[in-house]
Amino acid sequence: MVKRSIIKIDEDLCNGCGLCVPGCAEGALQIVDGKARLVREQYCDGLGACLGQCPTGALTIEERESDAFDLASTNDWLTSIGRDPVAHPTSRAPVTPVGGDSPRDQGNAANHTEHGGCPGSRMMTFDKSKAAAEETTPKAAVKSELNQWPIQLMLVPPTAPYLKEADLLVAADCVPFAYPDFHRKMLKNRVLVIACPKLDDTDHYVEKLAQMIRINDFRSITIAHMEVPCCFGLGRIVNEAIKRAGVKVPVMSINVGVQGDLK
Repeated sequence: MVKRSIIKIDEDLCNGCGLCVPGCAEGALQIVDGKARLVREQYCDGLGACLGQCPTGALTIEERESDAFDLASTNDWLTSIGRDPVAHPTSRAPVTPVGGDSPRDQGNAANHTEHGGCPGSRMMTFDKSKAAAEETTPKAAVKSELNQWPIQLMLVPPTAPYLKEADLLVAADCVPFAYPDFHRKMLKNRVLVIACPKLDDTDHYVEKLAQMIRINDFRSITIAHMEVPCCFGLGRIVNEAIKRAGVKVPVMSINVGVQGDLK
């Protein structure tokens, strides 16, 4: 048994819709007697890719003693139910203090397939040729709306002066690349921190954001995440941080499609 992040299901909120089942690449969730159930603890990797699929908020991530995630057993289970096996690291990199390098998961490339069973890593190609041909009117250069540095959440100190009474934008790393009008429509008049809820150490981010929220009197927090399931974990990080900080702050969430549209 180890203490780790693992899915928690609120049976009172669960309506048995089953949307979470395909959202879990590891097959850890099934509908039993009209409710979502965790099949076995060792099948849950604790990354929270399923959270964004639940329309009622019945799924959350909690820290508790549980069986460790077992990739081999998970793949045996997936094969038995006719689903593709997954291939991803079973642990995260250690936390690095402020000022150090980002604690990205540096799993061996040999442990990864093209998308590792994760819907958010599935390869896609978008045909933009027609849209590009229609762009015939020259446009002025886009002005940067970035007013501070650094922007990586791992590197931003909670006491940074630009955080005080700011409108905070917490954006997933992929959002500025996917959303073409990021600077004008999202970043303008906001202070930015970016993070990846799939690859970064999310437990550390919850604590760090909670400290930021507690001492900086944010006017608002905007969460900008991608539409892929694992990216919805960014909302969980922010909402858990607000809860731990014990501070009321207006929160807005923006969902960005992989082709740059707003959902």
